[in-house]
Formats: sequence, C-alpha cells, structure tokens
Amino acid sequence: MTDNNIYPIFDRMLSREDKEELLGQHSVMIWFTGLSGSGKSTIAIALERELHKRGLLCRILDGDNIRSGINNNLGFTEADRVENIRRIAEVSKLFLDTGIITIAAFISPNNDIREMAANIIGQDDFLEIYVSTPLSECERRDVKGLYAKARRGEIKNFTGISAPFEAPVHPALTLDTSVLSLEESVNKLLDLVLSKIQIKK
Repeated sequence: MTDNNIYPIFDRMLSREDKEELLGQHSVMIWFTGLSGSGKSTIAIALERELHKRGLLCRILDGDNIRSGINNNLGFTEADRVENIRRIAEVSKLFLDTGIITIAAFISPNNDIREMAANIIGQDDFLEIYVSTPLSECERRDVKGLYAKARRGEIKNFTGISAPFEAPVHPALTLDTSVLSLEESVNKLLDLVLSKIQIKK
C-alpha cells in the first residue's frame, strides 16, 4: 500500500513485448506538429490507411476527437494547452504499451510542450513529424474558417496569428504540403517508419 492508496499491478500485467508479439508489430508514436490547416490530420489519416493495408494496427489521436471527449473541459490558455498535451501523451503511452502504433496530430505549438510529451511517452518511441506548410498557405486554405475569425479577434490565443508557433529543432521528418502531394508525404513517412514498426520474422 502506498501513501495515496495506489496499488501498482504493473509487475503482474502482460508486458508491452507480449502485446507486440501478439500483434506482430512494434509500437511507436508518430507525432505530427504544425499550424492549423497545415495538413497534419489529412496526412495522419492517409498514413493510417496505408499501415492498415499492411496489417498494422494503428490509432489516430487528433484535436477534434480529443477535445470533444477526454479534454472537453479545457480551453486554449497556456496552462490548458500544456494540460491538453500532457493528457494526450499519457493516453498515447497506454496505446504504445498495448502494442498499438499511435498517430497524433496536434498543433503542440512549442518545443517545451513537445519535449514534455516525448518524455512522458519515451524519447526512443517518439517520432516528431513537422508539417511545415507556411502560414500563408494554411491561411489561404482556412479549412475550418478559424484564421478569419482569429483575424477578426473572435478567437484569442490562435497559433500563428495571436500566439506563437516554434518550429521543431530536430524533427525526424519535415513535410511541406504546399510543395509535396499527399502521396509523396505518405511515402516519405513509410520510408521512415516501416523499418521501425515491422517485426522481422
């Protein structure tokens, strides 16, 4: 018994390696970061489909499915953004420990917040993918109409307009969807990840 009434059972649970052997894959976190409208979710969905075709089990986490559920009580203050990413990282670690390839698509606007996520998940499991599509192109697309609202002052703390975005220092891969097609982006990702997630037989 611990002071806060938590009873660890990790030593009695099946290991991550047991789950990976069952699934025939190594789990890894593929973490997309970039501005709103940069193409993160589009690429994540396309990557999931390609990995699924290869018999690999994945789970996508993105802002829409997380903020409508587990994080629906959070706003967009700096403190809430940190807590949003902390919870996502903790959930992601559970998926990884279950042997599931996890694909996350979040703005995650600064290096400190992404470093926190990587430390929770585990640096060796964390592949940071920078979708570097320029602000001008993201704003031109304005898929959800958010940039227009941010320019009118209707959305506060909007990354790229009224809040900063820090580009990753050493991403595993950089993809600019203003010059790369979806197919080209996915192929670059497959070149990066397949060797890491496939178990040699």
